[in-house]
Amino acid sequence: MNPLKPGNAPRTPWIVGVSGASGTPYAAAVLRALLDAGEEVDLVVSRASRLTLLDETGLPFRDAHWREDLGQWLARGADGKPDSFGVDLARVRYWSAGDLAAGPSSGSYPVRGMLVVPASTACVAGVALGLSKDLLQRAASVTLKERRPLVVAVRETPLNGQTLRHLVTLDDLGAVVVPTSPAFYAGATHIQDLVDFVAGRVLDAAGIRHRLYRRWTGELGGGSADAAER
Repeated sequence: MNPLKPGNAPRTPWIVGVSGASGTPYAAAVLRALLDAGEEVDLVVSRASRLTLLDETGLPFRDAHWREDLGQWLARGADGKPDSFGVDLARVRYWSAGDLAAGPSSGSYPVRGMLVVPASTACVAGVALGLSKDLLQRAASVTLKERRPLVVAVRETPLNGQTLRHLVTLDDLGAVVVPTSPAFYAGATHIQDLVDFVAGRVLDAAGIRHRLYRRWTGELGGGSADAAER
């Protein structure tokens, strides 16, 4: 079959890169929302993030068992309760962070853009400086050079001058920097609400529709339970 025939469009995923910063629930919320929206996802999990995931959730992430491990991770709520969410991983493709020959390492590989969530300061520096030390950084650099959307959800506080300069560099290159700072006007009553607000803002920055939080309507207490369509 000719892959270029009309009606047989190539798979065009969003790349989600998970770095070693604290905040693995943010990544889980973004991944669930992308899949709920019917999006294709290419996932890259850095080596450092596996340690963070184990520390924050008690769950491993192994290349040979990525589907099983990802399923357990995405089913877990931000409060640590297992089986809080149902997930379908049929639209997820996983690439090892050490595989620099992977599809996302090339600009000719078709993707819609990339979301780095959470983004550590080391990851921010690597992308800003074009180091491409692993597939996550390489994919982000490719996203920038191809002028595709790149959203970087930085998770660190306080921020020193060096990191701030790196973030300004990313902004100058066309990336959108989203601090993982939850707001409270949306009526959060649970830790998952705060996580979902940040995940929703990451998706907003990429133009992806979702229903993760109540939006501001201009009236006190008037936030709509349904996310506005972009």
